Amino acid sequence: MIKLHDLYFKPFISEEQIQSSVEKMVEEIASDLGDEMPVFVGILNGSFMFVSDFVKLYPKPCEVTFIKLASYEGVKSTEDIQRLIGLTQDLTGRTVVILEDIIDSGNTLEEVHRIFRNENVKELIIATLFYKPEAYKKDYKLHYVGMEIPNKFIVGYGLDYNGLGRDIPAVYQLKTTQHMTNLVLFGPPGAGKGTQANFLKEKYDLVHISTGDVFRYNIKNETALGMLAKSYMDKGELVPDQVTIDMLQKEVEKNADAKGFIFDGFPRTNAQAKSLDKLMESKDSQINAMVALEVEDEVLVGRLLERGKTSGRADDADESIIRNRIKEYYDKTAILKDYYSDQDKYFGVDGVGSIEEITVRLGAVIDNL
Repeated sequence: MIKLHDLYFKPFISEEQIQSSVEKMVEEIASDLGDEMPVFVGILNGSFMFVSDFVKLYPKPCEVTFIKLASYEGVKSTEDIQRLIGLTQDLTGRTVVILEDIIDSGNTLEEVHRIFRNENVKELIIATLFYKPEAYKKDYKLHYVGMEIPNKFIVGYGLDYNGLGRDIPAVYQLKTTQHMTNLVLFGPPGAGKGTQANFLKEKYDLVHISTGDVFRYNIKNETALGMLAKSYMDKGELVPDQVTIDMLQKEVEKNADAKGFIFDGFPRTNAQAKSLDKLMESKDSQINAMVALEVEDEVLVGRLLERGKTSGRADDADESIIRNRIKEYYDKTAILKDYYSDQDKYFGVDGVGSIEEITVRLGAVIDNL
């Protein structure tokens, strides 16, 4: 992902895909024009990379020039009045091939046709590397198209956002969801995960999604997903991952304007982690980090036994149950630690100290994501 000015863009078309399309267009045009020497015309600023790569690959003699369309300065009009900069040679009787980087609405193409109508060219051929059929509103024929793309804002390979991005060799697409911070928060029983989740959601304006809370809500309110989950639980069976991920998706969609999410209690397996990645990708986002509170076992046992004096929870009062819960946590999270470490997204944080000290440590990790 890259940032240009205030917007974020994600990879869309690779250098290899671009070069393959350019090569294909060169082959088609060279074959169709035969031995005729064309004049290739690039429209600045966007087409400079495409024209350069195209002409370098063109196997036969050719001429190349660039033109630029610019509004008359000081003209007050409801429509842009265009003038042509750069066209100085006589094109009478010549075959002219316009090499455009992208055609979307077709407004520039309309202006090109108007200008070249008076140049007495033999033939005006339009070739564009990228074409947005959903946006195209004109009737002019496009003779050669490198690739059709959705009507999304793109940068790179000559295309810019407020002056930036033209130099990028690949093409990036605007993220419909701008920068979000999405965390998977883990910690063994007694690590203080719930407490820290509350601080983090306030500090970073994130939405805290606890899998346990989501399950309880759906079952209590007898939602379709809640009833489906309960049907498995009543039979003593594990709730399928897809049911859980569907519940989480509903929670994410409820908070479409969120600056990010804290996922608590999910994922617990590699398969669930991959499902969560797909969910976030479908929302034009990603998991930024797995943050795990790390606390020694004896400290955890002591904390939970102390908590058990007031919590009323039987599993906080029995040391053997506590140690088994801690063991189960490590057995389950070891795999996930490897999953996120392989993506350089695992961050272990010392969970011993005051609540404020631990919050500061977590913040140091999150601020650097």
